[in-house]
Amino acid sequence: MNRKIQIFDDLMEGFRDAIALKKGRKTGLRITEIPRVKPMKPREIRGIRLALGASQSVFAHVLNVSPKVVQSWEQGARRPTSAALKLLSIARSNPQILLQP
Repeated sequence: MNRKIQIFDDLMEGFRDAIALKKGRKTGLRITEIPRVKPMKPREIRGIRLALGASQSVFAHVLNVSPKVVQSWEQGARRPTSAALKLLSIARSNPQILLQP
């Protein structure tokens, strides 16, 4: 019974902290903001591939997707998944990083 009360009290403390944070008050909460990866246009994806000097097939192999997927990204028929988009955004700033073991 004591454990149930403690869990409830902990939850209530968390709710109070969240409300205080929302109202702009300082709390003991640790806040970590993770930036969102912005969508890429087909020409940006092609630019990353060309910066590597890779064919669509080689680029697909490096990204662990099929060549058809890369082709559809570059044509704008499909958009990269969030994981692929994150990898592409890293590669945009340093394309050679994709070739490292």
